[in-house]
Amino acid sequence: QISETDFQDSVHVLGFSDELNKLLLQLYLDNRKEIRSVLSELAPRFPSYHNLEWRLDVQLASRSLRQQIKPLVTLKLHLSEDGDQTARVLQTDPSTLLHLIRQLEQALGEMKSNHCRRIVRNMK
Repeated sequence: QISETDFQDSVHVLGFSDELNKLLLQLYLDNRKEIRSVLSELAPRFPSYHNLEWRLDVQLASRSLRQQIKPLVTLKLHLSEDGDQTARVLQTDPSTLLHLIRQLEQALGEMKSNHCRRIVRNMK
């Protein structure tokens, strides 16, 4: 459901000739509904977030090491998919969790770029 101009801009980046770009545009306009139906069938179905439980465990000592600090974060992620609820248990250390948070925040920041906005707008 993108406009002709957006389609031409997307195809122009590929470096095809003007004649081929016009042909691709005409094929797209003729088969737009079929393309959307095929793409909607091929779209992956991911479970959605429902709830999150977390716990912080810290091992302060053991028989061999009397003074140690070993933190461990346990996450229980509740997911919903087609009315069914499942739970996934994940364990990690705090430094890995902080790295994961930074990467996710970076990905969210990239979604605000003009390039990603244009792609998301064309996917709708």
